[in-house]
Amino acid sequence: MTEKTDIKSMDLAQLQIFVEGLGEKKFRAKQLYQWMHQKLAAGFDEMTNLSKDFRSKLAERSELHGAKVIRKQVSKDGTTKFLMELSDGNTVESVWMQYHHGNSVCISTQVGCRMGCRFCASTVGGLVRSLRTSEMLDQIYEIQRITDQRVSNVILMGIGEPLDNFENVVQFIRMLSDADGLHISQRNITLSTCGLVDQIRRLMAEKLTITLAISLHAPNDTLRATMMPVANRYSIQEIMQVCREYVEQTGRRITFEYSMVEGVNDTPEHAKELSQLLHGLLCHVNLIPLNPVDGRMGNRSKRTNVQEFKLVLEKNHTNVTIRREMGSDIDAACGQLRNQNKGGETT
Repeated sequence: MTEKTDIKSMDLAQLQIFVEGLGEKKFRAKQLYQWMHQKLAAGFDEMTNLSKDFRSKLAERSELHGAKVIRKQVSKDGTTKFLMELSDGNTVESVWMQYHHGNSVCISTQVGCRMGCRFCASTVGGLVRSLRTSEMLDQIYEIQRITDQRVSNVILMGIGEPLDNFENVVQFIRMLSDADGLHISQRNITLSTCGLVDQIRRLMAEKLTITLAISLHAPNDTLRATMMPVANRYSIQEIMQVCREYVEQTGRRITFEYSMVEGVNDTPEHAKELSQLLHGLLCHVNLIPLNPVDGRMGNRSKRTNVQEFKLVLEKNHTNVTIRREMGSDIDAACGQLRNQNKGGETT
């Protein structure tokens, strides 16, 4: 049996070649593309301006799987976490957040993760596989269908390391921002990485205008290595160097994510060291009160420690905010809902 083609992962140029290969006119590709990425059609039967013969050929040669919501948790603040099942039965998490400036969706880029960060639920069980471009898009499309509201901001900060799925993620960003798709501005797309230096340089060469976020979580290599195995591969100085190159080339401010773990990385001394590290760099620090995960590193820093940490950074002229807590009354940490599901728990 011939394997069917995942046409939802194709950009318009690739889709035109595929459509012409079916003996159809080139312009049909744009109609098909818009049905998938603007009108969010769930199946070929919905594509009413395509001939029955064309739709029959599409059904025979290609697939439109979609992502199916199998569990959800709704916070009292309206934040909703979705557990979505993919066509092969694997599951990923996505989060819908409503802000005054628009609706944001945080998506997963992999099933599991191989980065091994010791405070994170996503890495429990390691990496299963990377997501296809269509599977990343489908998380957004399904949430937009369910909420009947437009998504204006997208954050690649769910399960997985986006730059460990480089080609599919770059294709996703280009298609998401395409005028023939949802047309979400690249300036409203944030990619979070644990600091894969070589891949950040590859990303720079793509000439995107997204926001880059670095999961730093420590001001020195010794401490970072106890929290994040990737620190044994790339030093903080290497990360700082590539960040300076990124700012110089793109003109875009970098965000540094800093999860506050009680008694580990949350002292005034750590804050002072962090401000010295970031001195002179166009950046912003996002302090994140840790969402504790059973069996993983640490507890949430005390509120007073977080506030004092912020004050030290401000005194040292470092731009800083404390992440607004969304969904604090549900399983907010990436990977928790998926891990529960694997254990057979139900809502």
